[in-house]
Amino acid sequence: MSDNTPNPGPGPAGCPKCAAPLAAGAKFCAACGTPVASTEPAAAFCPGCGVRNDATAQFCVSCGKPLTAARRGWEAPIQMPPPQPGVSRASNKVPAGICGILLGGLGVHKFILGYNGAGAIMLAISLGSLFTCGILWPAMVVMHIIGLIEGIIYLTKSDEDFVATYITGKKGWF
Repeated sequence: MSDNTPNPGPGPAGCPKCAAPLAAGAKFCAACGTPVASTEPAAAFCPGCGVRNDATAQFCVSCGKPLTAARRGWEAPIQMPPPQPGVSRASNKVPAGICGILLGGLGVHKFILGYNGAGAIMLAISLGSLFTCGILWPAMVVMHIIGLIEGIIYLTKSDEDFVATYITGKKGWF
Protein backbone atom coordinates (compact mmCIF):
# COMPACT_ATOMS: atom_id res chain seq x y z
CA MET A 1 0.00 0.00 0.00
CA SER A 2 1.36 3.43 -0.84
CA ASP A 3 1.14 6.47 1.39
CA ASN A 4 -1.50 8.10 -0.84
CA THR A 5 -3.89 5.15 -0.68
CA PRO A 6 -6.38 5.42 2.19
CA ASN A 7 -6.18 2.56 4.67
CA PRO A 8 -9.41 0.60 4.49
CA GLY A 9 -9.04 -0.21 8.17
CA PRO A 10 -9.32 -3.57 9.82
CA GLY A 11 -11.72 -6.10 8.43
CA PRO A 12 -14.40 -7.69 10.52
CA ALA A 13 -11.83 -10.04 12.05
CA GLY A 14 -9.00 -7.48 12.43
CA CYS A 15 -7.61 -5.55 15.41
CA PRO A 16 -8.84 -1.93 15.50
CA LYS A 17 -5.32 -0.71 16.40
CA CYS A 18 -2.85 -2.81 14.39
CA ALA A 19 -5.16 -4.62 11.93
CA ALA A 20 -3.72 -8.00 12.89
CA PRO A 21 -6.06 -10.94 12.38
CA LEU A 22 -8.05 -11.91 15.48
CA ALA A 23 -8.86 -15.39 16.66
CA ALA A 24 -12.56 -16.23 16.89
CA GLY A 25 -13.97 -15.03 20.23
CA ALA A 26 -10.76 -13.19 21.18
CA LYS A 27 -11.14 -10.37 23.69
CA PHE A 28 -7.60 -9.00 23.16
CA CYS A 29 -5.36 -8.71 20.11
CA ALA A 30 -2.58 -11.34 20.21
CA ALA A 31 -0.19 -8.95 18.40
CA CYS A 32 -0.58 -5.71 20.39
CA GLY A 33 -2.81 -6.55 23.38
CA THR A 34 -5.55 -4.05 22.48
CA PRO A 35 -8.97 -4.98 23.88
CA VAL A 36 -11.38 -5.80 21.10
CA ALA A 37 -15.16 -5.95 21.04
CA SER A 38 -16.75 -9.34 20.72
CA THR A 39 -17.62 -10.23 17.17
CA GLU A 40 -20.67 -12.13 18.37
CA PRO A 41 -23.77 -9.98 18.62
CA ALA A 42 -24.94 -9.56 22.18
CA ALA A 43 -28.49 -10.49 22.98
CA ALA A 44 -31.19 -9.08 25.20
CA PHE A 45 -33.78 -11.46 26.57
CA CYS A 46 -37.26 -10.10 27.27
CA PRO A 47 -38.26 -10.27 30.95
CA GLY A 48 -41.88 -10.88 29.93
CA CYS A 49 -41.79 -13.50 27.22
CA GLY A 50 -38.12 -14.57 27.13
CA VAL A 51 -37.66 -13.89 23.40
CA ARG A 52 -34.11 -13.08 22.29
CA ASN A 53 -33.76 -9.50 21.00
CA ASP A 54 -30.90 -7.50 19.52
CA ALA A 55 -28.65 -6.01 22.22
CA THR A 56 -29.48 -2.47 21.15
CA ALA A 57 -33.25 -3.03 21.26
CA GLN A 58 -35.10 -1.00 23.84
CA PHE A 59 -38.38 -2.90 23.49
CA CYS A 60 -39.14 -6.56 22.87
CA VAL A 61 -39.93 -7.42 19.26
CA SER A 62 -42.43 -10.04 20.39
CA CYS A 63 -44.44 -8.47 23.22
CA GLY A 64 -43.29 -4.82 23.28
CA LYS A 65 -42.11 -4.81 26.92
CA PRO A 66 -39.22 -2.42 27.74
CA LEU A 67 -35.82 -4.11 27.97
CA THR A 68 -33.63 -2.92 30.85
CA ALA A 69 -29.94 -2.10 30.41
CA ALA A 70 -28.96 -4.97 32.74
CA ARG A 71 -30.74 -7.52 30.56
CA ARG A 72 -29.21 -6.06 27.41
CA GLY A 73 -25.74 -6.52 28.89
CA TRP A 74 -24.53 -2.95 28.62
CA GLU A 75 -24.64 0.16 30.78
CA ALA A 76 -26.40 2.71 28.59
CA PRO A 77 -29.74 3.90 30.01
CA ILE A 78 -32.96 3.50 28.08
CA GLN A 79 -33.90 6.76 26.42
CA MET A 80 -37.48 7.53 27.42
CA PRO A 81 -39.38 10.49 26.04
CA PRO A 82 -39.28 13.50 28.35
CA PRO A 83 -42.33 13.87 30.59
CA GLN A 84 -44.87 16.29 29.28
CA PRO A 85 -45.87 18.99 31.71
CA GLY A 86 -49.44 18.61 32.94
CA VAL A 87 -49.97 15.06 31.70
CA SER A 88 -50.28 13.88 35.29
CA ARG A 89 -53.37 16.11 35.52
CA ALA A 90 -54.99 13.89 32.87
CA SER A 91 -55.98 11.72 35.84
CA ASN A 92 -58.75 14.29 36.44
CA LYS A 93 -60.31 13.44 33.07
CA VAL A 94 -62.37 10.41 34.16
CA PRO A 95 -63.69 11.84 37.46
CA ALA A 96 -64.57 15.13 35.76
CA GLY A 97 -66.27 13.30 32.89
CA ILE A 98 -68.35 11.06 35.15
CA CYS A 99 -69.35 13.95 37.41
CA GLY A 100 -70.23 16.02 34.34
CA ILE A 101 -72.58 13.27 33.15
CA LEU A 102 -74.16 12.41 36.51
CA LEU A 103 -74.04 15.75 38.38
CA GLY A 104 -73.69 18.12 35.44
CA GLY A 105 -75.94 20.90 36.61
CA LEU A 106 -74.17 21.23 39.96
CA GLY A 107 -70.83 22.05 38.31
CA VAL A 108 -68.86 19.43 40.23
CA HIS A 109 -66.83 18.61 37.11
CA LYS A 110 -65.77 22.26 36.90
CA PHE A 111 -64.53 22.21 40.51
CA ILE A 112 -62.53 19.03 39.79
CA LEU A 113 -60.71 20.78 36.95
CA GLY A 114 -60.09 23.90 39.02
CA TYR A 115 -62.60 26.14 37.23
CA ASN A 116 -64.12 27.42 40.47
CA GLY A 117 -65.82 30.42 38.87
CA ALA A 118 -67.60 28.33 36.23
CA GLY A 119 -68.48 25.70 38.84
CA ALA A 120 -69.93 28.36 41.14
CA ILE A 121 -72.07 29.74 38.29
CA MET A 122 -73.48 26.31 37.47
CA LEU A 123 -74.10 25.52 41.14
CA ALA A 124 -75.77 28.89 41.79
CA ILE A 125 -78.11 28.54 38.82
CA SER A 126 -79.08 24.98 39.76
CA LEU A 127 -79.62 25.75 43.43
CA GLY A 128 -81.27 29.06 42.59
CA SER A 129 -83.99 27.12 40.86
CA LEU A 130 -84.83 25.40 44.15
CA PHE A 131 -85.02 28.64 46.10
CA THR A 132 -87.16 30.46 43.54
CA CYS A 133 -89.85 27.79 43.57
CA GLY A 134 -88.92 26.57 40.10
CA ILE A 135 -88.89 29.88 38.25
CA LEU A 136 -85.34 29.16 37.07
CA TRP A 137 -86.02 25.54 36.11
CA PRO A 138 -85.24 26.12 32.39
CA ALA A 139 -81.81 27.48 33.38
CA MET A 140 -81.28 24.44 35.63
CA VAL A 141 -82.12 22.12 32.72
CA VAL A 142 -79.66 24.01 30.51
CA MET A 143 -76.94 23.61 33.17
CA HIS A 144 -77.58 19.85 33.32
CA ILE A 145 -77.40 19.58 29.53
CA ILE A 146 -74.14 21.55 29.48
CA GLY A 147 -72.69 19.27 32.17
CA LEU A 148 -73.78 16.17 30.26
CA ILE A 149 -72.21 17.39 27.01
CA GLU A 150 -68.98 18.44 28.74
CA GLY A 151 -68.73 15.09 30.54
CA ILE A 152 -69.04 13.22 27.25
CA ILE A 153 -66.45 15.50 25.62
CA TYR A 154 -63.98 14.96 28.50
CA LEU A 155 -64.29 11.18 28.27
CA THR A 156 -63.94 11.00 24.49
CA LYS A 157 -60.78 13.13 24.26
CA SER A 158 -57.34 11.53 24.38
CA ASP A 159 -55.25 12.33 27.45
CA GLU A 160 -52.98 14.60 25.43
CA ASP A 161 -55.91 16.52 23.90
CA PHE A 162 -57.62 16.78 27.29
CA VAL A 163 -54.49 18.21 28.94
CA ALA A 164 -53.82 20.59 26.04
CA THR A 165 -57.40 21.88 25.97
CA TYR A 166 -58.54 21.94 29.59
CA ILE A 167 -55.38 21.94 31.71
CA THR A 168 -52.87 23.90 29.64
CA GLY A 169 -55.32 25.85 27.50
CA LYS A 170 -57.71 26.58 30.41
CA LYS A 171 -60.82 26.24 28.21
CA GLY A 172 -63.64 26.70 30.72
CA TRP A 173 -66.74 25.86 28.65
CA PHE A 174 -67.24 23.01 26.18
